[in-house]
Amino acid sequence: MKEIVVPFLKWAGGKRWLASSHRELFSECSGRHIEPFAGSAAVFFATQPDKAILADMNSRLIEAYIAIRDTPVEFESYFHEFARKHSKDHYYAVRSKKFRVEAKRAAQFVYLNRVCFNGIYRENLRGEFNVPIGSKQTAVLDTDDFAKISRCLRNAELRCSDFEPIIDDAVRGDFVYVDPPYTTKHNLNGFVKYNQKIFSWEDQVRLSKVLKSAAKRGVTILVSNADHAEVRDLYRDFLEIKSVERSNVIASRSCHRGKTTEMVAGNDL
Repeated sequence: MKEIVVPFLKWAGGKRWLASSHRELFSECSGRHIEPFAGSAAVFFATQPDKAILADMNSRLIEAYIAIRDTPVEFESYFHEFARKHSKDHYYAVRSKKFRVEAKRAAQFVYLNRVCFNGIYRENLRGEFNVPIGSKQTAVLDTDDFAKISRCLRNAELRCSDFEPIIDDAVRGDFVYVDPPYTTKHNLNGFVKYNQKIFSWEDQVRLSKVLKSAAKRGVTILVSNADHAEVRDLYRDFLEIKSVERSNVIASRSCHRGKTTEMVAGNDL
């Protein structure tokens, strides 16, 4: 039995709900488990593959994974130092700092993620994290076990990259799970505002073409995306498509939260 590993980040569009409620969607593969949009890596931590590639365009995110994998003791020391001093003034002081030590930058990243508003990651045009403080009174979670997370990440190659070269690297026997920022042709939904560089409709089209090429090479693919006709049209000629229900927890006002659906598409559903 594998150890239960809880993702340590809250991330817009995170897939803990999908990994726990629809485990059957995630194929066991003879090759590598590949996630080109790592985010909180909820699927990776739920499935704990023997070989994996986790990639993302967010360099601070990948740096945090590398620091926890390679220097967990140093990371945790810095993280608890930030957490012990948590207050409004401390939050904004830490947010404004630029640290030289990788493990300390990673601890800063996780601390800010834990106590900022809704766990959002957003940068201004200068590339500076600018999310205000949230309502959480502590940055430490009961589920924190960075030593266990470090052990799990030892099976992962970590890359800061656009999705295209990551998927192009996949071969027969690999499993590629793709969960891009949700955009449609005529409506940029709420997920887009959490990205410094907007994931455009052209990127959605480019992604579908790269995945179609991978499918022809024998790669097993699973996509989660907005349940919208325009998005479905990108995949219907080479993947099977389903709708899955989830709670809408991203809406800023609780009255707008409820049940919604997302699309999943794959060649092994």
